[in-house]
Amino acid sequence: MLIGEVARRSGVSARMLRHYDSLGLVRPTGRTFGGYREYSPDDIRRIFHVESLRSLGLSLRQIARALEDPAFTPSALVGDLIRRAEDRLRRERELLERLRTVDGSAPGDWQSVLRIVELLRGLHSDSAARRQQAVLGSSEDAPLPTELLAGAVLAESDPNVAGALRWALARAGGDGVSSVAAGVRSPDAGIRRRAVLAIAEMPGDEATALLAEALQDPDATVRRHAALASGTRGVTAAVPTLVAMVVEGTNDVEAAEVLGALAAEPGCADRILAALTAELAGHVADPAVRIRLTQALTEMPAPLARGVLEELAGDDDRTVALVASALLGVLEG
Repeated sequence: MLIGEVARRSGVSARMLRHYDSLGLVRPTGRTFGGYREYSPDDIRRIFHVESLRSLGLSLRQIARALEDPAFTPSALVGDLIRRAEDRLRRERELLERLRTVDGSAPGDWQSVLRIVELLRGLHSDSAARRQQAVLGSSEDAPLPTELLAGAVLAESDPNVAGALRWALARAGGDGVSSVAAGVRSPDAGIRRRAVLAIAEMPGDEATALLAEALQDPDATVRRHAALASGTRGVTAAVPTLVAMVVEGTNDVEAAEVLGALAAEPGCADRILAALTAELAGHVADPAVRIRLTQALTEMPAPLARGVLEELAGDDDRTVALVASALLGVLEG
């Protein structure tokens, strides 16, 4: 079969067949009287073998070795090809995400495109300082895309970079809350923590509802972040977690302050006072806990707190009694 017919039937161009011949990869068995290449059935089978191996990503040099060396085993080479293909797919996915990010931001000009690309490069840096600089260096009159910021917020572990990202996301406005809402329900506790911290800095009923939902989170840290944030918004469901924070000594001063603010909500002051006094009675043998609870009482309305403090001023534990007496003096002042 002449080269033109082989090219037509195999789909391999005559130019490529000549290249195979020059490399010694597929040499035609014979020649016509006119000197034209003539391929036998075995030659054509070899062409298909070469094309099959090319489809796996092998170079022509590797194909020649595979076809000529009886000792050649494919396992190592195929494993290397898999790793290279995975790396190529990873780069392609990164490119696709980058293009989607640029497209989602609806840039009005190429300057906007370049700004987003530069931000993406900065956020993918191994240096936390470089990532933070990329966020803070954005132009004041050009808020960053919320989807991009939300993804970075949920992934960032460095506290300084995370703070800058939360600031930028809150400043971006738009649908920032919706962009991180999925993070509140993530199976990863770290992502849920970052989502709640971000939502805490955003206004609106949707943010408040998500924070209230997070009060039931199985992770204690998520519940604490949600309690501090939702309590300042008047969500009385945060009271049990806030009281528990005072008892545990985890951000107890902040928790007491939020409890004091919640005491202004209708019917909430008595509920908070009852919770604090119940904990006082339940921790008779732990002076440190009782001191924190005593201090938290001063955040309550004075008429309610005074009676409990007067009782504690005569407490069997001298330290608790002294703290209560001092706080009574502050109330009187």
